[in-house]
Amino acid sequence: MATTAQSARADEQICAQYGSTTIQGKYVVQNNRWGTSATQCINVTSTGFRLTQADGSVPTNGAPKSYPSVYYGCHYTNCSPGTNLPMQVGSIGSAPSSISYTYVNNAVYNASYDIWLDPTPKKDGVNRTEIMIWLNRVGPIQPIGSRVGTANIGGRSWEVWTGSNGSNDVISFIAPSAIASMSFDVMDFVDETVNRGMAQRSWYLTSIQAGFEPWQNGAGLAVNSFSASVNTGSGDGGGTGGGTGGGGEPAPSGCEVTYTTNSWSNGFTADVGIKNTGSTAINGWEMNFALPSGQSVTSAWNATVSTSGGTVTARPVDHNRNIAPGGTQSFGFQGTHTGGTPGEPTRFTLNGTVCTVR
Repeated sequence: MATTAQSARADEQICAQYGSTTIQGKYVVQNNRWGTSATQCINVTSTGFRLTQADGSVPTNGAPKSYPSVYYGCHYTNCSPGTNLPMQVGSIGSAPSSISYTYVNNAVYNASYDIWLDPTPKKDGVNRTEIMIWLNRVGPIQPIGSRVGTANIGGRSWEVWTGSNGSNDVISFIAPSAIASMSFDVMDFVDETVNRGMAQRSWYLTSIQAGFEPWQNGAGLAVNSFSASVNTGSGDGGGTGGGTGGGGEPAPSGCEVTYTTNSWSNGFTADVGIKNTGSTAINGWEMNFALPSGQSVTSAWNATVSTSGGTVTARPVDHNRNIAPGGTQSFGFQGTHTGGTPGEPTRFTLNGTVCTVR
């Protein structure tokens, strides 16, 4: 539960159990002391917050005592000002976010993102799937469930844990060492979650949150700065459509992708067809998609292909850079996989527009 957010003043202190306020006219900061009766207070700044008092402790083999955090979106009916969430995953072009933390060593805690997905555009209560991204953990704590492998996302390797807390499914991505600041696309982690069968593209992203889960103490922990936004398939910064997409080229009004693979032991090739289903020509394009866990690109043809973590960016060569209305261009690549039948990407964007896959 949460109280209605009020506008923040400089260095506003909140000690109420579910007290919250807004910063930058865009984000909600919440004390969110849900697992203990001990006092917890946060000092809210214009860009984040700091835990000034975090009394008490709870067993490290159970749930944390709180989740003081800042978020964009909706949490128990309390929506951040002007948010465009909930939004269907399949219509999201990108969801850039950044965080800067201050850590302490005299506490047991994690520093984590909490990203929520649900089959419905839910603004209240518990969502179906929770994505956690642990940028740091201190003390004898571990994520919910069990470790199921690793994933390369955003140029980093992460431990992957899955399980259930009794109310919702949880997938956790754990950094092997502390990360004090990070800028990334939330959709890279959402794509990995979809690829692992814990969400679907028809579901809704309801909120992007970042803060701390303390089990013992926690005073001095701080979110120095936080940003998050969600852009529709047209890739504009305001999340409402009509902007420009990747590479500075105009966003197409419609696109369709065919993805055909041929695989063997630990290798595969993929042919990607791009159809312009809009009424205007596409003059220059950039395609982005996330490869399923365990796959990587080794070479390509009819495109210049680069990768960052599991995210692939493909740009045309001279002869296929233009796509007429109703026309099709294609490219291909060769890659490696970890065995079995390689999975396929679930979301392709062309100059920021999400394409239909057939």
